[in-house]
Amino acid sequence: MNPLRFTLLLCLCTTLSCSSFQPKHQVTQHSTIDALLAGSYDGTLTCRKLLEKGNFGLGTFDHLDGEMLVLDGIIYQIKSDGKVYRPSLDLTTPFAAVCRFSPQSTFTLPSDSNMDAIRNFLDQKVSDKNAFVAIKIQGTFRTIHTRSVPAQKKPYPLLAKVASHQPEFHLRNVSGTIVGFRSPPFVKGIGVPGYHLHFISDDKKSGGHILGFELISGTTQVDVCNRLNLLLPEGQSDFHQLDLSKDRSQELKQVEQ
Repeated sequence: MNPLRFTLLLCLCTTLSCSSFQPKHQVTQHSTIDALLAGSYDGTLTCRKLLEKGNFGLGTFDHLDGEMLVLDGIIYQIKSDGKVYRPSLDLTTPFAAVCRFSPQSTFTLPSDSNMDAIRNFLDQKVSDKNAFVAIKIQGTFRTIHTRSVPAQKKPYPLLAKVASHQPEFHLRNVSGTIVGFRSPPFVKGIGVPGYHLHFISDDKKSGGHILGFELISGTTQVDVCNRLNLLLPEGQSDFHQLDLSKDRSQELKQVEQ
């Protein structure tokens, strides 16, 4: 490569972020949800590398230390105390999904609606159930029910066991942003079929994995994605010793609810 062109690309990556060079309408996922359900919590991709793949998304952190939310190219960590932190970009993740958020549509959401009603509304607006949909909701919430998970120590328990005694939070009269994806049924075992949503308040003080909410008013932007880029852990990760033949759909349902 021409040295001048290399320098120019390096400068552009530094100023615009490498995620701006990722294809639009593509979800990039690191590892699989079944690996996480099976207790594969060791981080295998740095947050810095993750941001090269997208500026919007969610996941978790090394040792399952809290919930990840990626918004506008910034990674937030909601720990088990319910508080929001800005982690080092050298921190690693065992599982995450991101995209270069490029919404095609914006909708005003029906006011005074719960999570099920909002899901039904989005299902009507984006009727293609076989596409990946990145969802950003900005609104004011009467209530929002979230959870996070504490960091785990080896030997790691299964995720369903961790989730059975996870810290939960009930936020009231809060404004903030929901970040997440609706994934098609055929990703079973790889990703989370259906809706997977995380929340962060506007003051960046609270958030977590969403279990339910009551929306007062808000808007949503949707990015319908037709590509999935799956990255598997490299090196000596325990991922490569896992038995991933088991159907863990019931465990996932327990964790998500």
